[in-house]
Amino acid sequence: APNSTFPEAVVSTQSTGKKTWEKLLLAARVIASIENPADVCVISSRNFGQRAVLKFASHTGATPIAGRFTPGTFTNQIQAAFREPRLLVVTDPRADHQAIVESSYVNIPVISFCNTDSPTKYVDIAIPCNINTINSVGLMWWLLAREVKRMRGDISRITEWEIMPDLYFYREETKEEEEEATVPDVQPAADTYNAAPAVPDGFAAIEPAATAEPVSMLAPNSTFPAKEEWVATETTTAGADWGADGNADWGASDTVVDWAA
Repeated sequence: APNSTFPEAVVSTQSTGKKTWEKLLLAARVIASIENPADVCVISSRNFGQRAVLKFASHTGATPIAGRFTPGTFTNQIQAAFREPRLLVVTDPRADHQAIVESSYVNIPVISFCNTDSPTKYVDIAIPCNINTINSVGLMWWLLAREVKRMRGDISRITEWEIMPDLYFYREETKEEEEEATVPDVQPAADTYNAAPAVPDGFAAIEPAATAEPVSMLAPNSTFPAKEEWVATETTTAGADWGADGNADWGASDTVVDWAA
């Protein structure tokens, strides 16, 4: 059925968690069998699993896709983000349905954490657990990463893993704001704002010397000759009475010319 679930795992999960542990070991065995760890693609579009996916990828070498899954990542070869993984591990089959559907087109096996109401279509290995809380999602990814590293021989089963499960938990912004609010805000004294810097012993305060205007800012010398000063000078004609000789005939001549001759 398209929305088939697994009610047979509900009783076992609620009582002892045996079914969850068995499916987790099976998924870890499949992931450890992949030769190249980068061929394992881990996906989480929900905020609860994005940090866990990134931590799982950093500890196991898988390829993470945290956030929105771009349609065509597994099918469209023209895309720059095109990938060909050999195994797909998702956090929520309902939220990550696009990646699961595309994996069915290219025959990629799918491992998914599933709740009792999660659709299991195209899911090959369903790990029954609670995927609705922050601590549960982070803990399941931490357990899966620890088992993968144990099966690969990176860590021993005798000693505890030094990585804490808290690193896989999603941190809300409100918690970070509360942590910042607990830090006391120390305000400096009012006298420190206008206080002059202290001068070391043996050194006198050096006052900045007044510097002349830089040469580059001065106007260049002109190549034109100096301009003459047109100043009125006293001449002999100054004060002359041009109309003194009013009876003078400026066009008259002393000789009489007979024009009719």
